[in-house]
Amino acid sequence: MQIFIFTFILSLILSCPVAPAAQAFTCRNYNSHKICILSIKRSAKSYWEYRASVIIDGVKTPVELYDCRQRVRVSRDRTIIPFGKDDAGELICSSLMSRS
Repeated sequence: MQIFIFTFILSLILSCPVAPAAQAFTCRNYNSHKICILSIKRSAKSYWEYRASVIIDGVKTPVELYDCRQRVRVSRDRTIIPFGKDDAGELICSSLMSRS
């Protein structure tokens, strides 16, 4: 009897569908590049600034500050880099700023 109950419970557990883990980031094709946003935080003080880490064509970047007002990104060593044509900054600012 105990073996029957154990087998029944085990078959119930194994028959339950298991959902795959959700992807914690969003990916978009942008100007022939695959850009995935790994993490993003909006500044509470300056709503046009985002701190984000992205993957561009499989290459992960560290967290950088994206300034949508000045159209620049600021790296950890405080280097200011203007947004380029294929930059993740354009994607971040165009999609997220339009929602606010």
